[in-house]
Amino acid sequence: MRQVLELVRDDSAQTTAEYALVILGAAAVAGALIAWAGGTDVIKSFFNKIFQQLMGALG
Repeated sequence: MRQVLELVRDDSAQTTAEYALVILGAAAVAGALIAWAGGTDVIKSFFNKIFQQLMGALG
């Protein structure tokens, strides 16, 4: 009976499970962001603007 109680109270894997849930949540948010950005010209216009600013500063 004592061993059963020790197993029930053992929470050594809880941190690993919490990290896994956080990573899954972050992946879901990143996936949604990529799906949204892929449907618009946001990323292309962002890099074009940066490139134009760099070229303007250099030349």
